[in-house]
Amino acid sequence: QVQLVESGGGLVQAGGSLRLSCAASGRAFSSTNAMGWFRQAPGKEREFVVAIRWSGHTYYTDSVKGRFTISRDNAKNTVFLQMNSLKPEDTAVYFCAAGPMVVTHLRGDYWGQGTQVTVSS
Repeated sequence: QVQLVESGGGLVQAGGSLRLSCAASGRAFSSTNAMGWFRQAPGKEREFVVAIRWSGHTYYTDSVKGRFTISRDNAKNTVFLQMNSLKPEDTAVYFCAAGPMVVTHLRGDYWGQGTQVTVSS
């Protein structure tokens, strides 16, 4: 069984910053899995945000490039998402995911429970 536990969501004003964390555990979890984040805003489909391979190679959706930074601690199976210059359109539930990369797409074999990020204007 694999668990992904997220933390760090909250309410922030536009232009502010938040830092999300996601820790993976479980005997079935391979540290070579890519890890990343998806988000889902009210009334919208879940969308890919960012992912990072075990090697450190990263993938970002265009709307967050230059504002969000993903990093990981392989020894602790933990991934971090630093979100700066937040905009109201970043408001969503953010889900941590882990699994293999399929070309540039993170296949979410494992999912966290989600953490709310709300950006006020």
